[in-house]
Amino acid sequence: MRSIMLANRLHLLLPFALPAAADASTALHDIQSPALDKLLARATLVERVVGEDFQRTLPHERWVARQFGTVPSGAGAADEAPLAPYMLRADGGEPGTATWACVQPVHVRIAHDHLVLIDPASLAITDAEATTLLEVARPLIEELGVRIEAPRPARWYLASDAFGTLAGASPLRASGRNIEIWLPHEAHTGERSRAWMKLQNEVQMAWFEHPLNEAREARGLPAINSIWFHAQGAAQPVQSPFARVLSDAAATRGLALTAGVETGAPPASFAALVSGANDVNDATRAGGNSAAGATLVELDPFSAPYIEQDWARWNEAFAALETDWFAPALAALQTGRLGELGLTLCGDTGSVTLTVTRGDLRKFWRRRLLASLFIE
Repeated sequence: MRSIMLANRLHLLLPFALPAAADASTALHDIQSPALDKLLARATLVERVVGEDFQRTLPHERWVARQFGTVPSGAGAADEAPLAPYMLRADGGEPGTATWACVQPVHVRIAHDHLVLIDPASLAITDAEATTLLEVARPLIEELGVRIEAPRPARWYLASDAFGTLAGASPLRASGRNIEIWLPHEAHTGERSRAWMKLQNEVQMAWFEHPLNEAREARGLPAINSIWFHAQGAAQPVQSPFARVLSDAAATRGLALTAGVETGAPPASFAALVSGANDVNDATRAGGNSAAGATLVELDPFSAPYIEQDWARWNEAFAALETDWFAPALAALQTGRLGELGLTLCGDTGSVTLTVTRGDLRKFWRRRLLASLFIE
């Protein structure tokens, strides 16, 4: 059986793994996590980014953008994550030199006195439905001089000079909230974009009372009644600090593809990672850079329950990670089969990155608690 060798390093990226301090007692109710507790207690703190309440991007998006060099490494909490061109590449397209934005079909719910975006992942849009909606929307979009690519049915990419200075918000940043402050605006003036509003209105009117939406509502599903703009940017050369990247996130996979490193789906457990691991200890790769042996695994069981405030399901996901990842990774560090474990735990606004080695485990005087990591 193949195994992770001593020289190798593993980094776990965990979106929405840190609840806000106000939710922590509910989210972590009755959680038993002795392995994670020990890892955190002995780890070295690499970075703590607090973030701000009204940032338009998410902490894990900003983290991967900085790791691969699409934004300055010292940007910290800067609200930048120009990931759309890399998402396009991961989905099978080629971004070239154009500036792209990711656009997704969504449901906007009418509340008492405002509009609320629903998490797109909860809409259960089939490929057939997305293809039908795209067939209706495509000519309206192209009539306005906007280029559209749709290598995946439910994730589209738009390029237009008219959108060159727009700032959009990640769907999960806006989900469950009044969308007013999250709608695309001119980055330098804060004014709403007339070009985007016109395009959005054209699509909304075309989808209003479409038979597809009538059929969805008859099945008790939300209508697909709008589109959402985010992740705008132009592709540029990137470098990877990792030899392998295992993730289901289009942005992360696209960055890895652009950097020319091995990509794949995240394994179900640490044991599956070990049994399927390739020996990537070739120190001569890319001139022997420090990425040799480093594997990034992005695990995302938390996003949906976090956005829905379903803390029982979030709690279950946390317990599963303790069994499937934290405990065996701790054991591998203790036996020397793993050289270093990195952890980036993200919340809604901020993130914390730590590393722990076998030597760190002997530093009994370190007493960091999970509660100390919560983002206010």
